[in-house]
Amino acid sequence: MDLRNIAIIAHVDHGKTTLVDELLKQSGAFRANQAVAERAMDSNDLERERGITILAKATSVEWKGKRINIVDTPGHADFGGEVERILSMVDGVVLLVDAAEGPMPQTKFVTSKALALGLRPIVVLNKVDKTDAEPDRALDECFDLFANLGANEDQLDFPHMYASGRSGWADMSLEGPRKNLDALYKLIVDHVPAPKQVKHQDEDFTMLATTLGADPFVGRILTGRVETGRLKVGATVQALSRVGQKIEQFRVSKIQAFRGLGPQDIDEALAGDIVSIAGMSKATVADTICALAVDVPLEAQPIDPPTITVTFGINDSPLAGRDGKKVQSRVIRDRLMKEAESNVAIKIKDTPGGEAFEVSGRGELQMGVLIENMRREGFELSISRPRVILKEGDDGKMLEPVEEATIDVDDEYSGAVIEKLTGARKGELVEMRPAGVGKTRIIAHVPSRGLIGYHGEFLTDTRGTGVLNRVFHGWTPHKGPIPGRRAGVLISMENGVSVAYALWNLEDRGRMFIGAQEAIYTGMIIGEHSRENDLEVNPLKGKKLTNVRASGTDDAVRLTTPITLSLEEAIAYINDDELVEVTPNAIRLRKRYLDPHERKRMSKSG
Repeated sequence: MDLRNIAIIAHVDHGKTTLVDELLKQSGAFRANQAVAERAMDSNDLERERGITILAKATSVEWKGKRINIVDTPGHADFGGEVERILSMVDGVVLLVDAAEGPMPQTKFVTSKALALGLRPIVVLNKVDKTDAEPDRALDECFDLFANLGANEDQLDFPHMYASGRSGWADMSLEGPRKNLDALYKLIVDHVPAPKQVKHQDEDFTMLATTLGADPFVGRILTGRVETGRLKVGATVQALSRVGQKIEQFRVSKIQAFRGLGPQDIDEALAGDIVSIAGMSKATVADTICALAVDVPLEAQPIDPPTITVTFGINDSPLAGRDGKKVQSRVIRDRLMKEAESNVAIKIKDTPGGEAFEVSGRGELQMGVLIENMRREGFELSISRPRVILKEGDDGKMLEPVEEATIDVDDEYSGAVIEKLTGARKGELVEMRPAGVGKTRIIAHVPSRGLIGYHGEFLTDTRGTGVLNRVFHGWTPHKGPIPGRRAGVLISMENGVSVAYALWNLEDRGRMFIGAQEAIYTGMIIGEHSRENDLEVNPLKGKKLTNVRASGTDDAVRLTTPITLSLEEAIAYINDDELVEVTPNAIRLRKRYLDPHERKRMSKSG
C-alpha cells in the first residue's frame, strides 16, 4: 500500500487535535453513529482538562487506497523531548497556524526542529472563519518565521491552504467550496514523499525506538519507524544502545500498527511503517532494535538538556498518610524511575539521605504534569521550589538558561510588563510591535530564574487578559541575584481545625489560603502577610463565651473567600525555606522546618 508519514505541529490551542479528529471522521475511521469523545486523540485526563496535548500519539487514515500515518505532537516546549524524536519518524509536517494569532513561540520551537531535519512543511491557516482572522498577515508571518529559522529555498516555497478544523473543511483558496478535507488529503499525498525506507525491505531489520509505553498485559512497548527490512511476530532481535553496545536479545511477542482510533495487531511490519513492538525488558528510547547480524546503531536525535530541578520528598507533615496510600520513599523512587525511562527529558538523582529525589526537567509545566499524575495515582509528596540548572562555560564563567518570552497584551499594560521583565527579572527586550487592534506583542529574553513564579503576577498586571508563552532560548552568563517574593507569610502556631472567628480576626493581617473547618498544623502556611516578614498566628482562637454573650452571634462572621493556588502556582509561590505538601485531595503550603525553634536555628546557621 502507498504510504505517507506526517506529523502535525502547532502551538497550544491552535486546533491540531480537533483537525485530526475530523481527518479520522472523514476517512471513515469510525462509523457515523459511533460514540467518540470530542478530541479523541487527547485520551489522558490531564490533556482533556488542560486542553493541551502532552503525549504524542499516532493514528492513520486511508484515503483513495493510500495510507497516511499521522502523529499528533505536543505543542508545548516542556514536552520538546517528545517532539524531536517524533519528527525523525516522519517525512513531512503539517504546520497548523491560527489565522488570528499567527505563528507563536511553540510553533517556532517545533518548526525549527522540523526545518533542521530537512522536512518541507505544508502550512494550514486554521480558524479562518473567526471574526478576528487575518490569514494574509498570518501567512506573511509564517514566511518570515521560516526565513529567520534558516529555511532553504525548497522549504520557503511551501504550499499553504485555508481551513476550519472545527467545521471540517480545508481549501487551497479562501473562496473554495468549504465542503470537506479532500484538498488536504490530496496535498499531503502529492507533497509529502513516500518513505524512502520502502526501498530497503529486503535488507536486515532495523528500527529506532522513538517513544516508550507500557501495557498491563504485554509489558514494555516501543514505538518507532521501521528503517530497513521486515519484522515478523516471533522473530528474535537485539537492542543496541546509541554507542553500539548490545543491551539485550529478545523475541518479539507482539507487533501493532496504528489503524484509525486504536492500535491493531499485525503479523508483519514492513520498512517505512510506524509500529509498536513488545517483548523487550530493558530496551528504551533512542535504542536501535535490529536483526542479530546488525552491529551499527541508527543515529538518534540529541535531546535538549533539562533546565530546572525540583526536589521530590516524602510527606512528613502531621497530616501525612490520611489521603494517599503511596507514601514511602521506595514507592516514590520506583515511580520516578519509571517516568524517567519513558520520558527522556527527565533525569532523576538520589539525595544523600535517601528520603528525597532531585528531578530535573524542561520546565514548570512538565513538572506540574508529573506531580499531578502522581497525586491522582495516590501519592503523597513534599515538593521544593524549582531551581534552575547552572553550567560552567568554556571560559570558566557560570552560565544559566535563558527563555524567549513572547507576550501579547493590551497596549495599556505593556509598560508594566516591560518594567517587570527588564527590571528585577533581568530580562532583555528584543522586539516590541503592534499585534492587532489595541494589542502589543513583546518579545524578551529572560533568565529562567526570573520567570519562575511570574505567571500569576503577569495575569494580575494584565487583569487576566495577557498571553505569555516561553521557550528555551540558550545559555547566558549568570546575571546575578534576582529578588524573590516580597511578602511574608502567615504561619499557624497550633495543630487542629481552623475556626471562622479566628480567621476573621486575622483578615487585616493578610490574605488567607484556607477557610474555616480545615485541618491545620504548626508550621503550615495559612495565608500571605501584608508585610515583608513572616508572622506566626493562631487560627484556632475561638470567641470567649460569657453569660452576657450568646454563642449564636458567631453566625454573623463573614469570611473573605480564601485564595486557592493551583499546583504550579503553589510551587512557584514558595521560597527556598518552604515546601508544597501534595496529596490526592489537598495542596498545602508549609515551612520546611515545622518547629519554630528549629526554624530560627536554621535561619541563623543559613
